[in-house]
Amino acid sequence: MTATEIVAQLEKLGSDSTKKVLINHGAKDPVLGVKVADLKKIQKQIKQDYQIALDLFDTGIYDAQYLAGLIADDAKMTKTNLRRWLTRANCMPISGSTVAWVTAESRFGHDLALEWIAAKKEAKAQAGWMTLCSLVSIKDDSELDLTEIKQLLKQIERTIHEQPNMLRYAMNNFIISTGSYIDSLTKTAIQTAKKIGTVTVDMGQTSCSVPSAVDYIQKVEQRGTIGKKRKTAKC
Repeated sequence: MTATEIVAQLEKLGSDSTKKVLINHGAKDPVLGVKVADLKKIQKQIKQDYQIALDLFDTGIYDAQYLAGLIADDAKMTKTNLRRWLTRANCMPISGSTVAWVTAESRFGHDLALEWIAAKKEAKAQAGWMTLCSLVSIKDDSELDLTEIKQLLKQIERTIHEQPNMLRYAMNNFIISTGSYIDSLTKTAIQTAKKIGTVTVDMGQTSCSVPSAVDYIQKVEQRGTIGKKRKTAKC
């Protein structure tokens, strides 16, 4: 299939009700309103395709960009590709999920994450922190710089309440990811979350709420799954 043929298929799968939900969560037109479950069916057919993923992302269509992330050949993605995806992302939900996932699974996840979190633009910095979230969830602890991660937690502790809306959300997620996926830093993450206190984020026209990092990590502890890594950042 070509990207054009796939978009035609997506147009048939879209619905107004799903489109409304996606827009309420931050998606911007063009949005077709395709359910993730249907996107994953197409993913199973294609599996991985570097060029089709690039072509789909270039359409600017929310659903096509999400699918592009699912089928991207992460090993072939270049820094140029990933930076282009970040600048062309339909919305922050795409830059904070699709772009972050693919970046984390590429060869350049760590370098680009640190580059992006230093950015002044909210969407770019958010993508950087969400890339870091994915990295700690999929990389073995031996592949992570734990001293650097501790420093990042301290940075969040100092600055989170000064940050724009979705950047606060991303930083809170990084505390949760660190505490949940790196057992040697679970206590440090909980201590950081307690010092920070309540993190407030305007979630727009949705029923979503900001998870309490302390409560979330403690639930993972109760399940006995602290330190259990994910097979992939994508979902």
